[in-house]
Amino acid sequence: MSQMIQLKLPDGKIIELESGATVLDAAAKIGPGLAKAALAGKINGEVTDLRTPVTSSADLEIITSKSPEANDVCRHSMAHIMAEAVLKMFPDAQFGIGPAIETGFYYDFKLPRALTVEDLEAIEKEMEAGIKAKSPFVRKELSKEEAIRYFSETNQPFKVELINELGDQTITTFTHGGFTDLCRGPHVQDSGAVKHFKLLSVAGAYWRGDEKRPMLQRVYGTAFASKEELKEHLERLEEAKKRDHRKLGKELDLYSIHEEVGPGLVFWHPKGARIRHIIETFWKDQHYRNGYELINTPHIGQKWLWETSGHLDFYKESMYSPMEIDEADYFIKPMNCPFHIMIYKSQMRSYRDLPLRWAELGTVYRYEKSGVLHGLMRVRGFTQDDAHIICTPEQIEDEIREVLRFSLGIWKAFEFKEVKAYLATRPEKAVGEESRWATAIDSLRKAVAAEGLECEVDDGGGAFYGPKIDLKVKDAIGREWQVTTIQFDFNLPERFDMTYVGADGQRHRPYMVHRALLGSIERFFGVLIEHHSGAMPLWLAPVQAVVIPVTEKHHDYARKVIDSMKRHDIRVELDDRNDKIGYRIRNAQLQKIPFMLILGDNEADEGKITVRLRNGENLTGIALEDFIREQEWKKLSI
Repeated sequence: MSQMIQLKLPDGKIIELESGATVLDAAAKIGPGLAKAALAGKINGEVTDLRTPVTSSADLEIITSKSPEANDVCRHSMAHIMAEAVLKMFPDAQFGIGPAIETGFYYDFKLPRALTVEDLEAIEKEMEAGIKAKSPFVRKELSKEEAIRYFSETNQPFKVELINELGDQTITTFTHGGFTDLCRGPHVQDSGAVKHFKLLSVAGAYWRGDEKRPMLQRVYGTAFASKEELKEHLERLEEAKKRDHRKLGKELDLYSIHEEVGPGLVFWHPKGARIRHIIETFWKDQHYRNGYELINTPHIGQKWLWETSGHLDFYKESMYSPMEIDEADYFIKPMNCPFHIMIYKSQMRSYRDLPLRWAELGTVYRYEKSGVLHGLMRVRGFTQDDAHIICTPEQIEDEIREVLRFSLGIWKAFEFKEVKAYLATRPEKAVGEESRWATAIDSLRKAVAAEGLECEVDDGGGAFYGPKIDLKVKDAIGREWQVTTIQFDFNLPERFDMTYVGADGQRHRPYMVHRALLGSIERFFGVLIEHHSGAMPLWLAPVQAVVIPVTEKHHDYARKVIDSMKRHDIRVELDDRNDKIGYRIRNAQLQKIPFMLILGDNEADEGKITVRLRNGENLTGIALEDFIREQEWKKLSI
């Protein structure tokens, strides 16, 4: 007689099945409708195939198109379906890896020629045929030797390389149609279970991210469990294209990057530099108002500094090569932290001196691989809005609460409304006393709770040197961007022997917190452009208003208006070109200037203005002083 097992469902209900019954059997017992809708299962929290046998009592959840995990299962399966389509078109194709990613999937291929847009359309048609075929995903277990032999015989060297790196273990493959892949799963039952997809683009990708390895072609796609979700996502992608900071940066003449000078190095044009200046000035003013002192540190430091910090041991490949000066090796700084520590160590510190809050807009340089460089989002030279808080154990809770409050105020000022916290706690291998970790984590939890933030906890996901909070903001089209980091560090204070004299007259180790509100000026600038679609809030706009006289006879009045506005430090320009007024208005709208002041006979005679907003709305017969007084031309506080 077969052993019976009990499966507990999410609603608390218990069902009984014979040991060895599959997840699909369980779904069928619950109801035929659920069995038909099922895509995968979840046993004790782990996503698995419908055909997985259940051999002991467990918690069970059936994944359908409405489940949060559905899209990942569909995307993983769709990556295989795409690979099968590519194999049909290119029988000699060699396959890299093909994972599901946050909003889709990709697969890396070595092909006899470069793919075109037309090829993507052809691959989609083959995928549609594969979906109609409803080919089952068949799981098979092989020994390591069998797997190596199979993928060697089918001329798949990348798969062989991956298998060789695995221990002596059972290897799983999945086959559907004419394609077999090295894969742990899970997958849907058959290719007919996933329908809603779109191939998006082709990019180059070095095998395993190594520039010394072969360059493969990476085909990106997206897939969703429902047609509605796919439609919404594609609409968001179209909107994202319009908001792309690289496109808008060029159109609005904000910045440029010159490959011939150096990839990932940003040239700020006058308008971009103006916005940057406004951001940095606001940042500095708010730091002074919130009890910080600003410091400035060098761009280079001798080798011993980076040896002491550990960067040369763990971060050297991301640092630029040393330069020899006076028979000593100097490195351009990848981080500001060691320099701030040197200022701390320049004199003996007492508990009465703490807390110290030091901030710097410090430009750093890191060697990022060329394949990951992306406009302002990933560069090689960037300015971190760095700060370090150095304090006693008794001060840490209040300091963390204050820095989180400060950060949220900054994000509100830049008109980001949705913020979520991510807390990463102590990993298995960590430096520092457990009691100090516990104090730090507790302070982070309390700060998040005090601000009423939604928080996701990654237990054990912290860096070896300390726990942290990351803040992520949602932009205008719902994309999440990682921005603020509040990071404890129990490593550098030890390496540099940082101490303070306590009330007991003894030396103690201070707490040290790394903090970046914006992350980096460059990346934040890119996020800001895309969030506002280039139409900066009034206080950030490089040109806040343009005065447009209708004809030459209105020029004198236009100059009076400009003089009055400049006395209020308003960034205003005059467009007195001979072009038609419609053309000049259109040009100002394309430059996303907040206000266009149109001056004709009526305005000149009455001493008033007509204001056209960049959204097309018109305001007529307005007194200039009233207009100036009613606008927030400058952001003073948070």
